[in-house]
Amino acid sequence: MSDGPSLSDFMRHLQAILEESEEISDRVDRESRQIQIESAIQEAIIFGNRFRELKEHGIDPLHFVKPNVHTEVPQYASKIETLNIGQSACNGCGNPLENDLDFCASCGEKR
Repeated sequence: MSDGPSLSDFMRHLQAILEESEEISDRVDRESRQIQIESAIQEAIIFGNRFRELKEHGIDPLHFVKPNVHTEVPQYASKIETLNIGQSACNGCGNPLENDLDFCASCGEKR
């Protein structure tokens, strides 16, 4: 294992900070800080429990899965496509439809 602090050390540290937070004079600041610290303590407990559970099932809790890497290059919209955002497209040819026409000005297909 590592030579650094353990989860138990971290939780003791959080407990000490929680006790020190009682000295914050402003009530709103004190309560806000206490909520932050109590949340961190809860997360540390959840992490510790999950870590132990994975170890008991023979799973390495520190094994990181490589993220899926997408090699597709995003396609950027043309200036015309950008100007036509929000307009409907013709089912026949895909060109933008004019709002005041009942048919496609490009191919004549009815709406």
